[in-house]
Amino acid sequence: MDPSDAVSALVGSKLKIALLGLLVVGGAVGGAFALGILGVPSVAAVDNTFGNVTNETTEIETDLVVSNPNPVGVGLDGVSVNYTVSMNDIEMAQGGREGVRVGTGNSTLALETQLRNDGIPPWWVSHVRNGERTTLDIDATATSDRLGRGVDFSRSREIETDLLGAFNSDETRPVNADSPLASDPVLYVNETRGEWGSVSESETPIDMAFTVYNPNFEPYAVTEIGYDITMNGVEMGSGQTEEGYVIPSESTETIEFTTALQNRHLDDWWVTHLDEDVRGHQVTGLRIEFYAVIEFPSGEEVTVPLDSLTYEETIETDIFGEGEDVRDGSDSSDDGSDSGDDGDETDDTSDGGDETDDGDGSTENDTDDGSGDGTENETDDGDDDDGVLPL
Repeated sequence: MDPSDAVSALVGSKLKIALLGLLVVGGAVGGAFALGILGVPSVAAVDNTFGNVTNETTEIETDLVVSNPNPVGVGLDGVSVNYTVSMNDIEMAQGGREGVRVGTGNSTLALETQLRNDGIPPWWVSHVRNGERTTLDIDATATSDRLGRGVDFSRSREIETDLLGAFNSDETRPVNADSPLASDPVLYVNETRGEWGSVSESETPIDMAFTVYNPNFEPYAVTEIGYDITMNGVEMGSGQTEEGYVIPSESTETIEFTTALQNRHLDDWWVTHLDEDVRGHQVTGLRIEFYAVIEFPSGEEVTVPLDSLTYEETIETDIFGEGEDVRDGSDSSDDGSDSGDDGDETDDTSDGGDETDDGDGSTENDTDDGSGDGTENETDDGDDDDGVLPL
């Protein structure tokens, strides 16, 4: 045999053996997946933070942690991931990526989606209708195109606010006219009450009641009460009553009227709520100012700023529980050894009907401390896991 023919035959044989070996390995890996010997990649955690905010959109930055339980990362090119962020079942953002290749262990994918700010008013309506409560749901799925199977991941977080709680007060406050026509105080407000009215898509009414006492020997008439509402300086609504009230001498009268936030301004407020330079990240200052037009027995009228009734409330939120940020700037592996969960969050993982895994069961209670400052108090029932679930 010619030496060159021998060499060619030898090389050809080695190539065939190598190719056969690759086919065998590929078939073994594929068969192992099909038989369930190797696991299906899944979503281990979804961590969101707010990014850049414009007048039209809000950027949501997402770290989606994909867990590959297999000792190799071969053949995982056909993995796709998708996630949805909803608030009170209203879809706020949706994103994903196709053809993801992941290594062994945990890999973090950095994704960005845009939330349209005109979606804030519908969410606000649902928040008020639900007693100032919002359920934030994050649902994600990792799907293996090779197997045609997916593993679902879900996380829920409760968000509560209390914008009007501190307005309900039995504190007696004098009303001074600063007018030569009468001696101050001309009236006393002994009680204030406020509650949300029947919210619509266009406005959020606040039903208010003032219990007013007239200490004078003659009746006084309150012909008009006006109001101005701002949130972080954004004008949310203004108006005045359409009817007057007579406060008999040395008697008490309850004045009832309705103010309203105009929902069309909520997307403008939202931008300020996320702007750290205004009051801090996710902080809002609510302010309601009142004035009254009082008619004295002489028939003279005077407009009196009701400074003592000005209502101010600070509202703080932590919508995504950003203290649990797992962002590290690059894909990384994590053994998931940390346990616990910081947030009123419920984690449920399932493989589309084959298996179910109910997270670690830890919860957080977001409650108001009763101080009337509208601030969430988060009680942690476990250790901080940096947002990554135990695998």
